[in-house]
Amino acid sequence: MSFINKDFLLETSYATELYHDFASKMPIIDYHNHLSPEQIASNHKFKNLTEAWLDGDHYKWRAMRAFGVEEKYITGDASDIDKFVKWSETVPYTLRNPLYHWTHLELQRYFGIDEPLSGANAKRVFEAAGQKLSENTHSVQGLLSQMKVEVVCTTDDPTDSLEHHKKIREDKDNLKVLPSFRPDKAYAVEDNAAYKAYLEKLTDVTGIEITNYHDFIEALKNRIDFFHANGCRLSDHGLAQLYCFDQGEYDIEYIFKKILSVKDLTITEIQYFKFETLLHLCREYVGLGWVQQFHLGALRNVNKRMLKALGPDTGFDSIGDFDQAKNLGGFLSTLDLTNQLAKTVLYNLNPSYNEVFATMAGNFNGENVKGKVQFGSGWWYNDQLDGMEKQINALSNMGLLSCFVGMLTDSRSFLSFPRHEYFRRLLCNILGNDIKKGLLPNDIPLLGKIVQDISYNNAKDYFDFE
Repeated sequence: MSFINKDFLLETSYATELYHDFASKMPIIDYHNHLSPEQIASNHKFKNLTEAWLDGDHYKWRAMRAFGVEEKYITGDASDIDKFVKWSETVPYTLRNPLYHWTHLELQRYFGIDEPLSGANAKRVFEAAGQKLSENTHSVQGLLSQMKVEVVCTTDDPTDSLEHHKKIREDKDNLKVLPSFRPDKAYAVEDNAAYKAYLEKLTDVTGIEITNYHDFIEALKNRIDFFHANGCRLSDHGLAQLYCFDQGEYDIEYIFKKILSVKDLTITEIQYFKFETLLHLCREYVGLGWVQQFHLGALRNVNKRMLKALGPDTGFDSIGDFDQAKNLGGFLSTLDLTNQLAKTVLYNLNPSYNEVFATMAGNFNGENVKGKVQFGSGWWYNDQLDGMEKQINALSNMGLLSCFVGMLTDSRSFLSFPRHEYFRRLLCNILGNDIKKGLLPNDIPLLGKIVQDISYNNAKDYFDFE
């Protein structure tokens, strides 16, 4: 019998009541993830648990590498069953890593398997889960339905056709799958050759010949309008840090001519290009009523040898120690000065900056908008018990936890939605322990409403999906 029982993570009777009577009943709005819209549109059926669970999951890949598993069983050409066995042999030794809890929650919730996974039962689990995955209840849309998922916001490049989102909208009425505008490649000017190729792709999809910076901005506006017409209401940006200058401090057209000529930019020119381009984008977002998200603090592609061998997003990124506060505040203030600061979610990867981000969000609230600028949920390396608790505590101490828009998966896996349950259980446990300590009143109706707001209602109101 699994150690994950009905009161998993719930240490008090108050927490139990808050979770079972309030949090567990709420549907899911997953407003940021990296799921495949093509797989949702085709209602894909995974051939086995390796495809559903291990393909593209750099969390698991990092754990397997740490355990000494040969790369051929991770990203190499080993068979699916052999890869799964190697993962299963690793699982018992992931104790105290969130993967240990996630793995067993997912086995229970989707497949009814409540025994700890190991090398000894790997083949039996592989076969049992594979049988379930062949059934309609475990197609991609079936998996989402099981978890009561109402809204999924994917992460999409400006050049994407959004053809799969259109198909989903035509075929599926009770599940909203909306694109999010992720223009990271539009300002990734560090790699000249790759960026020039991206501009050519942007020209192809817009029909706008990009001969100067003005043309470039018009092409991006064209794609923003296209995304908006196809249901997009969120943008997202992955950056080490934001930058802030006086607008016009550098000649953007001169910088762009250097880009078109494939000439190397100085570090300052790169930073200024990102700053001015983001300003243009953010001013477009606010006019359309979008929410903008900033994921800040990742140090990416640290292992250059493995980057060359496997490419990006394969498990070789880490927490960065970039300066954040001054430029972040300056960038948001630049938008606020002209009343062009949209609703904003700030995600922090370095937990030592939690209070920085929490207090920064508070600088720009108001205007009759509940929680206009949000300190977003524990992200990436922080979406585990300790990281989420630290984020919740920082937000509670520096802002209003009651206005928080809650959890998201940030995942590439359709089996990751029990992370919402994991978060909700932790939230209820924190509040339950506070009641027990006398730090909060034993007012279950009030706290239960707040729990439901954080779990679902706040996101529904904040993002205002039609």
